[in-house]
Amino acid sequence: MKPNLIPFRAAFWVWCRVALLSFGGPAGQIAVMHRILVDEKKWINEAQFLHAMNYCMLLPGPEAQQLTIYIGWLLHRTWGGIIAGTLFVLPGFVSILLLSILYATFRDVTVVQGLFYGLKPAIIAIVIAAALRIGHRALQNQMMVWIAITAFLGIFLLKLPFPWIILTASLFGLIGGRLWPDKFIAHGHSSNKRTTSDSESCPTEPLDLSPRPTLITTARTMLLWLAIWLGPIVLLAATFGTDSVFTEEALFFSKAAMVTFGGAYSVLAYIAQECVATYRWIEPGEMLDGMGMAESTPGPLIQVVQFVGFMGAYRNPGELHPMTAAILGSVVTTWVTFVPCFLWIFTGAPYIESLRGNARLNSILSAITAAVVGVIFNVAIWFSLNTLFSKLHEVNHFGLSWPIPVWETIDPAGTMIALCAFVALVRFKFGLIPTLAASVIVGIVYFTLFAGRSL
Repeated sequence: MKPNLIPFRAAFWVWCRVALLSFGGPAGQIAVMHRILVDEKKWINEAQFLHAMNYCMLLPGPEAQQLTIYIGWLLHRTWGGIIAGTLFVLPGFVSILLLSILYATFRDVTVVQGLFYGLKPAIIAIVIAAALRIGHRALQNQMMVWIAITAFLGIFLLKLPFPWIILTASLFGLIGGRLWPDKFIAHGHSSNKRTTSDSESCPTEPLDLSPRPTLITTARTMLLWLAIWLGPIVLLAATFGTDSVFTEEALFFSKAAMVTFGGAYSVLAYIAQECVATYRWIEPGEMLDGMGMAESTPGPLIQVVQFVGFMGAYRNPGELHPMTAAILGSVVTTWVTFVPCFLWIFTGAPYIESLRGNARLNSILSAITAAVVGVIFNVAIWFSLNTLFSKLHEVNHFGLSWPIPVWETIDPAGTMIALCAFVALVRFKFGLIPTLAASVIVGIVYFTLFAGRSL
């Protein structure tokens, strides 16, 4: 479509509206965009929306934010994409920053402790429900099931790094797609599927991409956004040193941004294990606290990394005041997590037509998605064990290791909250916000009444 047909001011306020309503994870966020942009405003048609969404599903990072960048670029080119993508993250960033300050400053207050006590088991239920939902969609045949099982065993028993699992799944999908093509096209990955024709009426015209970008133009775009992404890391290293918490966070979360395929759940175990065991920025239970913040505020779930960056810098402030360091860590982590999304879209969007119906790419994505299912189940188990049991015993045999819970240390109240939240989500189809709100209320009441007990 021609970028000047829709007023930029009108698009700005619509993107504000989308951002403020972006609750419920990527499915809910994409549904909100579809309802507003396709059904209500009719700024793009169904085929254009699905084409953009399929492309974003191929990329690392939060697909909902990437979809806003893509459609913003489609409407108003570069500045449209920048405004749309930035506004999508902004409400969640402000919300989690305020909650992180509350968490760090008033965590010992009984009501605040009760709030997070109720959130943690509810998040466990949300992760398990997400694993079942994604597994039902992705594991369409025995090959996909075996890939998921292998990925789960690799990360659970062998402690293989998440990036290696994604790389292995990619290679397996590339090879398997050639040898057994019918086994490597999972439901939902075919970009040829359309619910409406490409000629569906729309008040705009298709975006004129001719002449196609040259390699020089693409290289300039790539170098510009690489500099925007990585330049602050260089400045941090020069200002605070390469061993400062800010530089370490910037480098680690830049790496995490490169492997976040399949949504935030897929990479959370990798992030949690590294941040707890290697860097010691947070404690095991605190990751669930951060997830509770991200789940209950607008924006992508991967925004939980902002909380991790906040707490890591708060505990390792160097010469800065702890709160100043924490806010800086929060900004740095958010920057390196979301700026790459602009790089992927602005570099690749002009070439997306060449990706439509690409069988080889679809087979790779199918294998990655199956592996992600196994990783998400590992996330669910890891969080469940570290939240519902106060003690774990590590078993080591034949080079394999796995945790065994000490059953006497189970938290009955937390377990009951998790079970009720799971039933509410899966059986009765309750919404995310009502489920979280109910869990928080129960947690506050229980913790207030039994604050003197060891929970």
